[in-house]
Amino acid sequence: MIQRFILLLVLIAVAPLRAQQVAITFDDLPLHDDLPPNQTRLQVAQQILSTIQREHLPPVYGFVNAVDMEDEPSLIDVLKAWRAAGQPLGNHTYTHIGLNKQTPAQFEADIQKNEPTLISLAGNSDWRYLRYPYLWEGPTLTKRHAVHGWLTAHNYKVAQVTMNFDDYLWNAPYARCAEQNNQAAIASLEKSYLTAATRGIDIARETSQTLYHRDIPYVLLLHIGSFDARMFPRLVQLLRSRGFTCVSLQQAQQDPAYAHDPNQSLVHGGPLQHQEYVARHLTYPPLNSPTKQLDTLCPAK
Repeated sequence: MIQRFILLLVLIAVAPLRAQQVAITFDDLPLHDDLPPNQTRLQVAQQILSTIQREHLPPVYGFVNAVDMEDEPSLIDVLKAWRAAGQPLGNHTYTHIGLNKQTPAQFEADIQKNEPTLISLAGNSDWRYLRYPYLWEGPTLTKRHAVHGWLTAHNYKVAQVTMNFDDYLWNAPYARCAEQNNQAAIASLEKSYLTAATRGIDIARETSQTLYHRDIPYVLLLHIGSFDARMFPRLVQLLRSRGFTCVSLQQAQQDPAYAHDPNQSLVHGGPLQHQEYVARHLTYPPLNSPTKQLDTLCPAK
């Protein structure tokens, strides 16, 4: 009996980590933040799409703000490339103006204004997922309920976020440092990006365990920025090293955790777990993003 117990402990110790699940999504198509020299928006998208293909990832939603194509119509090529690669598109509103700064009617009109672009490129696919700009679902319950009701009536689903690490903060510093060819600074950006990603993973899992006593399938928020594209292969490796497998957004949001509405008014919004923490009067762990350090790195000369 003792020998069998020891053998069981050994088997548990050497067993591989049970694969957790994560759906990867990208916001702000067709563009996000500054570019380094000699790189185009289409090249950023192609770099991300190449990683998706090379790593054999399931479908990755790209959430669109079509306003960017008013001044630069050629940006439609980014969306065409995304669709040609077999990747789905979703609605991020036309202008990316958050609900806090609009009435529900204005916000709903902003969603609808984005639809012709989505229909033209993704008409036969499930593009009726809305990613709220800034994750602002409403600073008052009146606003929140009004928009949620409109979304339900128009067959939209909310593309929630349950894993993030403020990845967007690294794109502008990278463009500055690349312009100055400051390789030491770029190396420090790579290190701090992966450190932040690790922190984001830890917070997602910690808060999921607190709320649900298990790992839910997570939805990771990224942005279509130049540094995100550069770091995407290493981010996928990091997720896999932490025991994650990738799934589609639809698969992730089939989990019952996504069906519960925290019903909270939040001025600054936040991931789904953050909303649930507010509902339960819990303190959400801070990301401790190095915003000041990134803002001052490679200052313009």
